[in-house]
Amino acid sequence: MSLTTYARREDGGSGIDSGRAWLIVVATFLSTFTGFGLVYSFGVFFESMASEFDAGRAATAFIPAITSAIYFTLGLFTGRIGDRFGPRPLLVAAAASLAAGMLLTSRVESLTVGYVTYGLGLGIAVACAYVPMVAFVGGWFFKKRTTALGVAVSGIGVGTLVMAPVAQALVDAHGWRTAFVILGISGAAAMLIAAVLAKRPPHDHTETATHSMRDLMRNPQFVALYANGILIGLAILIPFVFLKDYSVGHGIRPGSAAILVGLVGASSVIGRLGLGALGARFDSMALLRFSFILMTLSFFLWLFSGDSFTALLLFAGVFGVGYGGYIALMPATMASIFGPVGLGRTLGLLYTSAAIGGLVGPALVGGIIDATSYTWGILATMAMVLAAAACLFFVRPERTPPQVATGRADA
Repeated sequence: MSLTTYARREDGGSGIDSGRAWLIVVATFLSTFTGFGLVYSFGVFFESMASEFDAGRAATAFIPAITSAIYFTLGLFTGRIGDRFGPRPLLVAAAASLAAGMLLTSRVESLTVGYVTYGLGLGIAVACAYVPMVAFVGGWFFKKRTTALGVAVSGIGVGTLVMAPVAQALVDAHGWRTAFVILGISGAAAMLIAAVLAKRPPHDHTETATHSMRDLMRNPQFVALYANGILIGLAILIPFVFLKDYSVGHGIRPGSAAILVGLVGASSVIGRLGLGALGARFDSMALLRFSFILMTLSFFLWLFSGDSFTALLLFAGVFGVGYGGYIALMPATMASIFGPVGLGRTLGLLYTSAAIGGLVGPALVGGIIDATSYTWGILATMAMVLAAAACLFFVRPERTPPQVATGRADA
């Protein structure tokens, strides 16, 4: 597309970088707020479910592990479905799956059944609501892509900030089962609102991406990013799953401990918006590496926190900024390397790496904690994040010019 054509589309109000494009950001914010807010607030339910089912940390932590493995694996397929059919069918499916998963989990009588109901229900919902929607935002923006992506995925952080204390209040007032029912119904309603706002990007839907899956898996840059995804997938859920349990075990009240999980979400918004905005002006790969180094260093704060609530607050804040930068910058980096057309499929393939790590990580670290102590669990997690950061220094991409295709925007 020529600059003249691009300018006409931009001024038309319904094309690339237009006001209509920002409605897609709102829809993505809402869908990620809901899906990840529920998944990342699982730590609030951790103690109640472990106690009721007389389960250890490793067994209970396997619930969010299965969930993350499902949504990252299915992202490969939902990304391609979104590229072909648009966002609305996927968001309707997300609403149905989320409601079914939460309502059925509220009735389970064993942890094993919960693996299926919660894992499949939330896993399918997030798979439909995350990778495709992020790809659509990438397709709707050209000049402001990194900023728009940062705002869109900040829904994950805000969702964690809001959902964790809300879930804790519901558990305290009604028990974990009723809390699941309330959150399931309200979450499904939010997904349906996002479906009303969502729309396909204004490019030619018959246009194909410049990279096949086989090409991607043979690309050294993609392989390094895939290894990074496996390693960060092992570690990324650990604070969300175990931070509250650690805090309560060190004498901090459950309500205050839930605030720590919410703070990770709140500070991640700073990372998403701040580092995401900087990505529009500076090298996104350099900022991505900085995000991983920041996450690695943050674990020293947790390691030496003891029973200090202030130290845990600092850990949650620093980790959250680095985590938020990672979430905002990775899609923008992928779009800059491989182009925005077919981004749903490209991100979907990349995020299967996080599925591998996410399936193993929480149960592995939970087992280490059960067998030894939290000290060794934190050290193991920090080593995983450091190794993930090292992988990024093998990525030295030759930039691919962003692709802006012509066509019309339809649902």
